[in-house]
Amino acid sequence: MLPLLVGRVVDRVGPRPVVIAGQLLQAGGFLLYLAVDGPASLFAAALVEAAGLRVYWSSVFALIAEQADDRARDQWFARTAMIRAAGTGAGTVLAGVLLGLASRNAYRGMILANALSFVLAAGAVTFFVRSRPRPAAGDVPGKPADGVRHLLRNRAYLLLIAVNVLFNICTVLLAVATPVYVVRGLDAPGWAVGALLTLTTAVVATSTAAVTRRIRRRTSRGGAMAWGGVAWAGWCGGVALAVLLPHGPVLVGYLAMVMLLWAAAEMLHGPASNSLSADAAPEGARGTYLAAFQYSFATADMVTPGLFGLLYGVERVLPWVVVGLLALVASVAIRPLERRLAGVSAGAEPAAA
Repeated sequence: MLPLLVGRVVDRVGPRPVVIAGQLLQAGGFLLYLAVDGPASLFAAALVEAAGLRVYWSSVFALIAEQADDRARDQWFARTAMIRAAGTGAGTVLAGVLLGLASRNAYRGMILANALSFVLAAGAVTFFVRSRPRPAAGDVPGKPADGVRHLLRNRAYLLLIAVNVLFNICTVLLAVATPVYVVRGLDAPGWAVGALLTLTTAVVATSTAAVTRRIRRRTSRGGAMAWGGVAWAGWCGGVALAVLLPHGPVLVGYLAMVMLLWAAAEMLHGPASNSLSADAAPEGARGTYLAAFQYSFATADMVTPGLFGLLYGVERVLPWVVVGLLALVASVAIRPLERRLAGVSAGAEPAAA
């Protein structure tokens, strides 16, 4: 329930102070890790850090949507995805180096650096991001006073969240399934996993804005998401067919080319889905709506590991077949859903659930 509670706060006070609070909570959580001396203090540190993480992700997309007008929103979300991918990649490399030192001081330094990074991020938002004036929910006709009730009556938006779960399962599957499948299922060398994941991260970190700009000239946001689903289905099919290849450099080279399909899908889907969700949310309840949209990511995070384990236990290629079909189902569903969302956004009252 925390995302919805955060969303309601965002609708009342604006996203900027909530984003800052989320970053400071995460900083506090990491500082508490430095004082851990038992299970209770470890739990407290983890709880504060996790709460800050949820507060941040439940409010930051509302802040981005507030800062950008509708036409520029896709590019804002695209650049955000690039920065996030670059930060994740750099952080992974740095963490690997520090962990390799096997030094207590290195571990403490890594934790302190994390805390400092969140403080700096909070400072950047505080001093360089300005809040836009926010009229009260009842001051403008059509703005819902109770965002949660309005959301629960909006079947089209709830369907968007459900469809996005299917897309996000494809996103999560990369990190969950690649290490197991490549090393155990295909008998590829262990270093190949790191190389493949680095490749996808590098492509997303450098090319998302350009891909988003080109695809939005040719199709709608729902269309971009649909093409992303098709690319994910192609990725799943390509990975499944890797069992037919001989071991060695040919297999690793083939997997590298297939992983580019995952990167293409991620670049097509990510900015478009965030922009579509923001555009479909009524202004007075946008915080609540975009916080609820984060359930599509959280649900995929929870479901995908179990789904992969269950299917992989039956047959090593079965996860790829099933997830590829889910991607195609989502691709077919998103285009008519986008039209339905446009009708609701144009002023129609959401149907009662």
